[in-house]
Amino acid sequence: MRSDAWQRIAHDALALLLASSCPGCDRGGTLLCDDCRMLLRSDPHDTCTPQGRAVHAALRYGGVPARAIRRLKEEGATMLSWPLGAALRPVLQAQGSEALIVPVPTSRVAFRRRGYRVPELLIRRTGLTAHRVLVPARRTQDQRELGRAARARNVAGSMRARVHGRGAVVIVDDVVTTGATLDEAARALRAAGFTPVCAVALAATPRLHDTANS
Repeated sequence: MRSDAWQRIAHDALALLLASSCPGCDRGGTLLCDDCRMLLRSDPHDTCTPQGRAVHAALRYGGVPARAIRRLKEEGATMLSWPLGAALRPVLQAQGSEALIVPVPTSRVAFRRRGYRVPELLIRRTGLTAHRVLVPARRTQDQRELGRAARARNVAGSMRARVHGRGAVVIVDDVVTTGATLDEAARALRAAGFTPVCAVALAATPRLHDTANS
């Protein structure tokens, strides 16, 4: 590559950095300051879905982790997938190397808006392989304004497997609130012959019952 092309790339990168602010504290000129990076260290804890499926979460959804995740999901700050993926890595690796890692599918609307699938991106940042087994079967409402029962009804029958198979599967999502989405993912995988053994999430909200550190 010619030197002037490298100079343009460096200039654009510097402009991006100078226009950025830390999602945790709003400090300018940085994508993530050192103090807030420390707050994205993995803090593993266990919880469960409404149907009793184990969920291993890397972070608690609040404060700096929540702001960093929202910026990744809603503002296109994909560079934050690196520290967030680093937080997810030990929790996902702890599930062993035999199970297939299957991300919760991203809706077509969300993919068109972002241009990337957040759970898949996070899995890639851990150095592991995401297997896109699940796809949306129908459109759903935005879950954010729905209660626990409404969330379960909203996602029921909303996923299907692209292929049939066998073997253990670990389901991965970015943020878990009630766990209804993970239960629906497990249903679709079982219908295709797979055996979901647990779920892993980057972060779990405080509304989920914490089975390990209550």
